Amino acid sequence: LVFVITGKLSNFSRGEIEKEIKELGGSISSSVSKKTNYLIAGRDPGIKLDDAINLKAAILSENEFRELVNRLGTT
Repeated sequence: LVFVITGKLSNFSRGEIEKEIKELGGSISSSVSKKTNYLIAGRDPGIKLDDAINLKAAILSENEFRELVNRLGTT
């Protein structure tokens, strides 16, 4: 799965989120493309949010990302 992180994060550092994504076997991209599965959006996400909407990528808040990780059995 390909994740893009955008905006100002409140609950996690980008490094923490990137580490968890990699531990789950995912990868991180710096830009949204048709290969993007998830956009993790913090405050003020900017154009990446628009791109994700247009490309129909799933958009997650920080809390929704945490729920996804918990469902997959990783804390």
